[in-house]
Amino acid sequence: MPTSHERQVTILALVTGLPSLVVAVVLLWTGNFAARTQWTLTVALAVFSLACAIAMRERVIRPLQTLSNMLAAIREQDYSLRARRSSPEDALGLAMLELNSLMNELRERRLGALEATALLQRVMGEIDVAVLAFDDAGALRLVNAGGERVLGQPAERLLGRRADELGLAACLEGDAPRLVELHLAGAPGRWELRRGAFRQGGRPHQFVLLADVSRSLREEERVAWQRLIRVLGHEINNSLTPIRSIADRLQHLLGRSPPDVELRDDLDRGLGVIASRSEALSRFLASYTRLARLPPPRLAPVNVPDWVQRIVRLETRMAVEVIPGPAITLLADGDQLDQLLINLISNAVDAAATTGGGVRVRWSGTDRSFHLVVEDDGPGLPDSANLFVPFFTTKPGGTGIGLVLSRQIAEAHRGGLVLVNRADGRGCEARLTLVR
Repeated sequence: MPTSHERQVTILALVTGLPSLVVAVVLLWTGNFAARTQWTLTVALAVFSLACAIAMRERVIRPLQTLSNMLAAIREQDYSLRARRSSPEDALGLAMLELNSLMNELRERRLGALEATALLQRVMGEIDVAVLAFDDAGALRLVNAGGERVLGQPAERLLGRRADELGLAACLEGDAPRLVELHLAGAPGRWELRRGAFRQGGRPHQFVLLADVSRSLREEERVAWQRLIRVLGHEINNSLTPIRSIADRLQHLLGRSPPDVELRDDLDRGLGVIASRSEALSRFLASYTRLARLPPPRLAPVNVPDWVQRIVRLETRMAVEVIPGPAITLLADGDQLDQLLINLISNAVDAAATTGGGVRVRWSGTDRSFHLVVEDDGPGLPDSANLFVPFFTTKPGGTGIGLVLSRQIAEAHRGGLVLVNRADGRGCEARLTLVR
């Protein structure tokens, strides 16, 4: 077996002092000294030589052990150790000083990397953009909170699944950036796709960024409608005021000096039409003005089971079935959510009444999102393109703002509202999603 480095250093230290010890002992024993003196000095010289060898071993081995421990700590990313006797005055002290400086620098870099990673994770968690990373096999390896909301599932159920299973195969192919049509979490939409490449663990990966442009487009559309409503309201009200005033004045004059019966009847009918249509037009404008005046939500705790039961009891035309869900508390504007659910249930009852079917309400939730579904057995949606267009309605006497206002409320709560035909039968589903 090869001799260890420590043993070699000890033997060399002993051998270095051995010639001097031999010479000293020979001179001692050949000189004119008493036996007791010879033995005492011989033992003293031997012990001194051994002590010097041990001291030399310690001076050589201990610094090497310190260096070994510090290198092992660097390998394990523990930068808390420091070497003693670090001084620029000698070679060994200079080496220890440089090693301490290296540990300090590595520690600062590690802290910087941890802070940068924490900041990146916080930013990824807060941005309203889906960030996903796929490996070279097309399996999902990273998803942020925005991606969980877009895909409608928590990360633990998404990681490891392939892009084609998630409906994202088109995102890994073709040009980028570009707009893509995707059907995610049960709702179609338009998304801005950006894609890039990176390597992790020696394997190529692709990261995908998906930004929902449908909501941005709807917001711009809503702003345009609001401006139009304000302009129309201003101009029509300016016309209604004198019309109403003139009608009142004419009726007053007729009361003072009545003409013949036939003319009076014609005037009464005409003035009645002017007054009634002016009043109807005023009510019409007032209902549409609500779209332009929806206030920001005032957040407060809302108990979902109590909220659903309370709103369902307001519907007297039909018994709406409530399918119990988990006891969830939302932080939302209760008044606005009341208006939203009233609109959804009212529309569902209107649809189910035409076929003699029923209406059901159910909900579910995760730590990050809340989902509510209002399901009816009505005829379904013949054309969904105009559902959320202000003023559009298929109901006699309808205003055409119920669904628009409902989706506006949902999006004000960082959520969404979609209407789709049921896949398991005849009828429609209104799906509300809110961020918790």
